Amino acid sequence: MISNNFFRALADFFSEVLFVPYQAIRSIDGWWTSNFFNTLLFTITFGLLIYWLGQLQKFRRANSE
Repeated sequence: MISNNFFRALADFFSEVLFVPYQAIRSIDGWWTSNFFNTLLFTITFGLLIYWLGQLQKFRRANSE
């Protein structure tokens, strides 16, 4: 009985608290708004990838781990 309540509470926590941002993203109406949001996320990710690769190159040139 206790484990059943625990898993039920865990499911409620995930669906009602942690997934709220995803529900907001899913409810975006309009092609332009969705594309702008996706482009923004892609640009941030690409910028972080370039920064990370630059840091790897810097440590490789210094021969340190």
